Amino acid sequence: MKIIKISILALTLGLMSFTINPNIKNESSKVVIASPLAWKAEVVEVGEIPQGTPKAIQFEFKNTSDKAVIITNVKPACGCTAADYTKEPIAPGKTGFVKATYNAAAAGSFTKTVTVTTSAEETPKVLTFKGTVVVKA
Repeated sequence: MKIIKISILALTLGLMSFTINPNIKNESSKVVIASPLAWKAEVVEVGEIPQGTPKAIQFEFKNTSDKAVIITNVKPACGCTAADYTKEPIAPGKTGFVKATYNAAAAGSFTKTVTVTTSAEETPKVLTFKGTVVVKA
């Protein structure tokens, strides 16, 4: 009798693992929200730049929402990059910018990022620029 109870318990527990699948997602319940900012480019290839000559990279965007957008924070990933950006609210249909200036002190290839936080999105936007710093002849 004890063996039958244990067998039934084991069978029940084994079947339960097949009936509950947490990885199943209801695809019809996904909601896609368009970004309120249309970036001209999120990745910029700057090519070769001379060592010691700062390079400015400008990322432009358009406010496609129906509300003004404010850039609340711009954070370069390292101290080798300075950032500037549109300080005033960007009205619907208008454009704004984020400018990253890379100091190009170290020779070699690089990939750098700037993280932009706005009033329009909860998730910050990561902008990337890359290239190669070449030694001056």
